Amino acid sequence: MTIKDLSRVRNIGISAHIDSGKTTLSERILFYTGKIHKIEEVKGKSGVGATMDSMDLEREKGITIQSAATFCQWKDLWVNLIDTPGHVDFTVEVERSLRVLDGAILVLCSVAGVQSQSITVDRQMRRYRVPRIAFVNKMDRAGANPYRVCQQLREKLNHNAWMAQMAIGAEDRFQGVVDLLTMKAFYFDGANGENVREEEIPVDMIEEAKTRRSDLIGALADFDDNLAEKFLADEYVSAEEAAKVMRKAVISLQFTPVFCGSAFKNKGVQLLLDAVGSYLPAPNEVSNEALDQDNNEQPVPLKSEPNLPLVMLAFKLDETRYGQLTFMRIYQGTARKGDMLINMASEKRVKVPRIVRLHSDEMEDIEEASAGDIVALFGVDCASGDTFTDGKINVTMASMYVPNAVISLAVAPKDKAAQTNFSKALNKFTKEDPTFRVSRDEESGETIIAGMGELHLEIYVERMKREFNCETIVGKPQVNFREALTQRAEINYTHKKQSGGSGQFARIVGYMEPLVDAGDKIYEFSDDTVGGSIPRQFIPACEKGFVEQMKTGLLIGAQVVGVKLIVNDGLHHPVDSNEMAFKTCAMTGFRESYMNAKPVILEPIMKVGIEGPEEFQGTMMGLINQRRGVIMGTAGNGGYCQIEAEVPLTEMFGFSTDLRSGTQGKGEFSMEFAKYASVPRNVQEDMVAKYKAKRAAENK
Repeated sequence: MTIKDLSRVRNIGISAHIDSGKTTLSERILFYTGKIHKIEEVKGKSGVGATMDSMDLEREKGITIQSAATFCQWKDLWVNLIDTPGHVDFTVEVERSLRVLDGAILVLCSVAGVQSQSITVDRQMRRYRVPRIAFVNKMDRAGANPYRVCQQLREKLNHNAWMAQMAIGAEDRFQGVVDLLTMKAFYFDGANGENVREEEIPVDMIEEAKTRRSDLIGALADFDDNLAEKFLADEYVSAEEAAKVMRKAVISLQFTPVFCGSAFKNKGVQLLLDAVGSYLPAPNEVSNEALDQDNNEQPVPLKSEPNLPLVMLAFKLDETRYGQLTFMRIYQGTARKGDMLINMASEKRVKVPRIVRLHSDEMEDIEEASAGDIVALFGVDCASGDTFTDGKINVTMASMYVPNAVISLAVAPKDKAAQTNFSKALNKFTKEDPTFRVSRDEESGETIIAGMGELHLEIYVERMKREFNCETIVGKPQVNFREALTQRAEINYTHKKQSGGSGQFARIVGYMEPLVDAGDKIYEFSDDTVGGSIPRQFIPACEKGFVEQMKTGLLIGAQVVGVKLIVNDGLHHPVDSNEMAFKTCAMTGFRESYMNAKPVILEPIMKVGIEGPEEFQGTMMGLINQRRGVIMGTAGNGGYCQIEAEVPLTEMFGFSTDLRSGTQGKGEFSMEFAKYASVPRNVQEDMVAKYKAKRAAENK
């Protein structure tokens, strides 16, 4: 089935903090749109698990690991839906999904409100300019308060957030919702809340509903002059008129309407689906840009029209038993079965053997797909983030943001016979996940895997065992430290080597200093030589030598970052100078001057959010203080305490066990990478001494 009317298409994602009920909400959406005929719970007794959690690991742990895609129809609306993980360890799954979505539902817990991960997800949505509506879930929980959550959206996330609905009752007395535009009450009857009943607003709620409607219309008046005039003149504004303005405000990213309900208790989901159709944009209402490769990567607008040249982006890969499945978002044009496509990254031509629509891990074959669609292709070899065209246009899509890895492990197969499977597994994982990195430690000969957190790597080790039948021996987690300079140091080194025949000669003069506002930049190199003191052809060799040496700093052998390198003079010999001589000279010159730049060790600092009952506040704060943590803020919330802190990653190992035992199992935490910061002097001295002792032992 092909989609004819693009205005009725919605490409949406569900994003939120861990355990806000994203997957439960997806499950209800699939049920109400007729995609499934029986609701399964995330941690249900049947052991089947939610439809969107198709991996065994997801079902066992009750968490989402990979974003799952599905499509469904709601009334006359065609919805491509992506359920994303909440754990920051799988942050790339959220990044890649938001990169291709036109709108999103930000799910919040009615008790916990805006949590640390909600802030991260919101930042990702802003990065890709994704309009969103908010859904306050878990209205049946003790302490539920949607109005407080709405207030937090304003204060913590700077959203222009207003309630579009009012809850009828709360906690165990939560019955339904009042729509503030139509001023009607809605109840959800039947075993699974499938029958939506429309009634008049309960008498005791009419006054509050009028006040809240007036606040909502007042907020919308900022976006439309006619509405503003009516509002100021106290004239009645119809639901249709207000909805039109709300849609415009949401799509412009300047307004967030807040809806409420309980996915678990089957209340409020159908109205949320109506809101997706009413307020989130269709593919042709969102501006997308590609980079013109013929014109210095100038941005080119893309139009969601099926008859224009084809542009599509591979945003996720999945290895299945039938071969590689590539998730594609089509931005412009039409892709048909049997077409020839060009992969703009490798410039290879590929044929489209099969196009499918996805429903979690089931699929339906289709003949063609056009602009605005999210589909999957079989048998197309590519990497995540590659752009495909039909050859009529030479453009690429901007790639997504990939954060740096903060933790690494040494892994090896238990059984030498499993070596092939071990390599296959690592190959597959690096292709499908840009934040999963594999390298080889030349000194120890070990294979090192690096990623976003303990859970991230633990899942991959478990997947090796299950999917590739490869048991592994896992070393202790290693934190990825860095080294950095704190002051300027002069470089002046001459490299001479004479051993019969032509020798080696090079001299490099310059300096190194800390790079101001380095951000993620590792180094900046600049050639300021004059008069040919170092011939042009040897300058790249100087840079290569510096970069090579920066991979292993002299304090603890970590990568040196944030360095500005300037070469301003030197000498060469007409016979004995060559690339090798200048590269060696740069490496040794960097080493000789390095300690004069007073280097320091940098460690990853994590932003940690902890929640637990107020009676354990002292214990939770104590746990942070013991770990060299800095408390950034605390907030009380209906008997619950939320603490935000910055703690070095090295100190966070085993934290979950300590937190559970210190709070009788009631505390929970989440963490994400915040920044790199220098370690305290005494810690640095210990680390340097240990590194020297290790090197001495290895050299014996």
